[in-house]
Amino acid sequence: MEERECCAHKTKDRTQEEYTSLIHRLNRIEGQVRGIRGMVEKDAYCTDILMQVAAVNAALNAFNKELLAQHIRTCVVQDIRAGKDETIDDLVSTLQKLMK
Repeated sequence: MEERECCAHKTKDRTQEEYTSLIHRLNRIEGQVRGIRGMVEKDAYCTDILMQVAAVNAALNAFNKELLAQHIRTCVVQDIRAGKDETIDDLVSTLQKLMK
């Protein structure tokens, strides 16, 4: 899992398992959002739509939790071991943004 910098943007090489899991979650979320659009187009009842939106929010939160855990276990650990203490500040900043 090599991290490389290109044009001031960080990237991360993910294992096939990480990649597959994240893409699978995103595909499910994308399908849920398309379903909500269909509900709006078919004039579904408001609370039914709201319940589906809540399910999408929960799915996005689960995606964030998985990605954040992977980030801490790989990127953050590697950077700290390499003496890049600024990574802790980056992590704190990211957590603060996620908690808004």
